[in-house]
Amino acid sequence: MANENASLLLWLADDALILGQRLSEWCGHAAVLEEDIALSNVALDLIGQARALLSLAGAEENAGRDEDQLAYFRSDREYHNLLLVELPNGDFGDTIARQFLFDQFSILRYEALASQTENKEIAAIALKAIKEVRYHAAHSAKWIIRLGDGTDESKFRIQRSIDKMWEYTGEFFMDYGVAQAWADQGVLPPLQSFEQPWLESVSAILKEATLDIPEKQWMQKGGRTGHHTEHLSYMLAEMQVLPRTYPDAKW
Repeated sequence: MANENASLLLWLADDALILGQRLSEWCGHAAVLEEDIALSNVALDLIGQARALLSLAGAEENAGRDEDQLAYFRSDREYHNLLLVELPNGDFGDTIARQFLFDQFSILRYEALASQTENKEIAAIALKAIKEVRYHAAHSAKWIIRLGDGTDESKFRIQRSIDKMWEYTGEFFMDYGVAQAWADQGVLPPLQSFEQPWLESVSAILKEATLDIPEKQWMQKGGRTGHHTEHLSYMLAEMQVLPRTYPDAKW
């Protein structure tokens, strides 16, 4: 049971850590100062969530690994994040589309985790995270509407970004035979149960933005089982280089 809990906590932690790392790349590069700060704040929130989840995963695993060891001394094949969150930032539209689709799923997941009573430690982390995620979701939805209902150019580009990211959203609802453990414990409903409410929320916002819902298509998968795009390896190489070079350094 402990190892199953650790594995599922790593799903949550890796999603947050990798997306936070991606968003941090915008620091100093966003088109306007306000958005530079906003994306940096979202990144900090996600990395804070990752720290709490990695610490709990280490305790559940009981193998002597703390949050830093789990973050900096695992290879890409040992990461279990969604493929969506490791994709390059692309242009601003790509970043906002990725964030929007993830946020709408993240709200559902954390609301369920925060309301359950079977695991109080997970509930406490989720209760704090959901406050942050609601802000993230409001921010990304605002930009989807602003760009979709803006100029012809902004509408074309954000629609293109939504279409590009859509094929990675199916992995939200795939449990790979692992997430069922939390469903059996009453910690998290089956992931498939989130698909319809997620689609309804996304559809309502896209409609307000005068954007089209992409046609149903084949979905990318593999992140949860450690099969990633080449982009994750490059990101981890940069993120992990210092602690791997000086593994015994004390700060």
